Amino acid sequence: MQLHPAFIFLGGLVVILLGAEVLLRGAQRLATLLGVPPVIIGLTVVTVGTTMPELAVSVTAAQQGQSGLSVGNIAGTNVFNILVILGLSAVVRPIPLRLLSFKLDVPVMIGAALALIVMAWDGVLSQADGMLLLIGALSYTLALVLLSRRESPAMRREFAEEFGRDTVTAAPGDALPRSRWVRGAWYLGLLLFGIAVTLLGAQLLVSGAVSLARAFGVSDEIIGLTIVAMGTSAPELATTVVATLKDDRDVAIGNLVGSCIYNILVILGVSGLVAADGVTVVRDVLWIDLPLAAAVAILLLPVFHSGDNVSRREGALFVGIYGLYLGSLLALRT
Repeated sequence: MQLHPAFIFLGGLVVILLGAEVLLRGAQRLATLLGVPPVIIGLTVVTVGTTMPELAVSVTAAQQGQSGLSVGNIAGTNVFNILVILGLSAVVRPIPLRLLSFKLDVPVMIGAALALIVMAWDGVLSQADGMLLLIGALSYTLALVLLSRRESPAMRREFAEEFGRDTVTAAPGDALPRSRWVRGAWYLGLLLFGIAVTLLGAQLLVSGAVSLARAFGVSDEIIGLTIVAMGTSAPELATTVVATLKDDRDVAIGNLVGSCIYNILVILGVSGLVAADGVTVVRDVLWIDLPLAAAVAILLLPVFHSGDNVSRREGALFVGIYGLYLGSLLALRT
């Protein structure tokens, strides 16, 4: 008896999210054990960890020749992250903007989104494009690490409370005691296990998504822009919801914006490298969805510089824009 594609898709989504959580825990605790400051863990390790579902799906889709799903997933995820997750969070409670990294994140997000459009203009993200995107990711990460040293003591405490619990840090240059070596091996094992489970989930999710697209007569990119994008955004959504309920969202929103940057620079960079003939970017995604993702990034610039918070009115505007986008997507392109 063959399972319905919807069950394969949902099963893959559950597996990939569980794998990403295990991977994130392993990476976070291993970094803390090695003495990496919590503020750097929050801005880099956790941000990269929450993008693992998108990475696994996009790379798997690119390797299997489903380029529409690969690029559509990233474009849809970035639009969903900003317009829906950040927007709904602001509607519930205005979002304070105290992280220094926002001054770096928004311009980099705009630059990455515009660079992606330029690279995809010929309809293909080549291996050379992928390498350039990864170089950009490395440069951005180094800039974040340098900027983190200038964060206020209060912000460092917030990161320490969020990412330094129940872990033991080693002083720089100290050899790890044997018990720490054991813990380090355990955390490394968690990290590797999480990667394996995430990749397995990605295989199932991509298989189910492609079968669903064929069953409903829609393109891979539409599936990527909608249900795959929403599903792989679950870690960011969960983190932001919990932070909103705790009224402690500087870290969560910083990771949300940072995830959008890594989605472009790392995920599409790796996807371009692993696809022998590059990643094909279909006309609709190039002319509609990638420009929308860039426009959303540009929209953040005046919002983040209009005051010390994202207001409820601005959050409602974001959600309304996404509603119009989703409605037009379903009405005109399916």
